[in-house]
Amino acid sequence: MRRILGPAEFAAAFHVSRETLAHLASYEALLRQWQSAVNLVAPSTLDAIWHRHFADSAQLVALAPAARAWVDLGSGAGFPGLVVALLLTGDPGPAVADPLERPSQPRPPRMTLIESNARKCAFLREVVRATRIGRSLSVDILSTRIETATTQVSLQAPDVVSARAVAPLVKLFALAAPLFASSTVGLFLKGRDAAAELQTAEKLWNFHAELVPSRTERDARIVVVRKLERKNEGMTS
Repeated sequence: MRRILGPAEFAAAFHVSRETLAHLASYEALLRQWQSAVNLVAPSTLDAIWHRHFADSAQLVALAPAARAWVDLGSGAGFPGLVVALLLTGDPGPAVADPLERPSQPRPPRMTLIESNARKCAFLREVVRATRIGRSLSVDILSTRIETATTQVSLQAPDVVSARAVAPLVKLFALAAPLFASSTVGLFLKGRDAAAELQTAEKLWNFHAELVPSRTERDARIVVVRKLERKNEGMTS
């Protein structure tokens, strides 16, 4: 992928509407406005928002095109979850094969963002308010820790669990596993050590995993995980 310098390159890469671009532009403006007070992203990445944050997040949508319910762990400034939510607002849902057949009402998209930092949650709520994406999909922002039992119990098994820069995979799997159903997919943005992290995780976890090259960073990988479950204690001794 060519470097995404702004809205024009983003639109060419992800084929989004002008309305979605306008939402992302509002997002960028708010992030720059809040950055000095909340430290939402690394200062060195502030001038590369469209590539390092927006495009990096947006690439997950193509890996789960039919997903309607997402849970994003450790959302921070909204990456990848809130960017995915903005792109889902322009998604009409699965196409109907027979135009004469009356389709069932598609499930409205739902994004749940989990972030323990209250000020970052305030920022996320402001982006949702300013972009008014709540008209098109449900966005729940939970100011809580991922590992809290009441949080895990309150969430129905989603289609996708996503995360970026939250923890090494062996710990991330422990956080994500309580949310996994048999059909849930994990989409985890990782760096060049993704393969080594998977090898470490194999000591404690059973899973099916695929490493997908990132479209934004040459050495980065997206870890696509299915059938995640902890190994029996007797197997790990």
